[in-house]
Amino acid sequence: MSRTSLHSLSLHRWPLLATLLLLSACYKPGRFIWVDDYRELQAQQDESYLIRKGDILNVNVWNQRDISSRLRVRDDGRISLPLLNDVDAAGMTPAALARAMEQKLKDLVANPVVTVMVDEAQPIKIAVLGEVRNPGKKLLDSGSGVLQALSEAGGFTDYARDDAIYVLRKEPGYATPVRIRFTYEALTRNEGTASTFRLKTDDVVVVE
Repeated sequence: MSRTSLHSLSLHRWPLLATLLLLSACYKPGRFIWVDDYRELQAQQDESYLIRKGDILNVNVWNQRDISSRLRVRDDGRISLPLLNDVDAAGMTPAALARAMEQKLKDLVANPVVTVMVDEAQPIKIAVLGEVRNPGKKLLDSGSGVLQALSEAGGFTDYARDDAIYVLRKEPGYATPVRIRFTYEALTRNEGTASTFRLKTDDVVVVE
């Protein structure tokens, strides 16, 4: 990596920097899994979205207008509603949070039914490294894929291999990250799983 690229990585001290260094240390050229063969852990498959600090939620308690609220998840990862003390929200799916709130309300409200929707999601924080014109840390809209990451990084350099695009992703329970391989052709086609793959905070995109 060039001195310019290393300097750009140090401009902002996000928590992602530590993850970046860890993933770089674990990077093993030659070991990968094609995106079409990649399967997320079952627990992750069941989690369509994990609430993050700063997200704005719409919490609706059926037939309880005074309790229902639109509120932001605080920096401590919690929210507060009338009748309830602080409730942990960050790291939970909207459905799981709704069930937890129903449990807390059942002694206060008859047969509580809670729905939670993410009204405004915080951007995801990733990094793009390797043969791209503007490497470094990037903020992307929630739900973005690899093409959006490459676009934010200014596209390929003249030395990039369009069949050697990787996502390094930490998986719970594994010491080293999974290295998922993509081709540019697959990313631009509406076939397979490459075009529907969604990045997550702390993912690292590497172009060889």
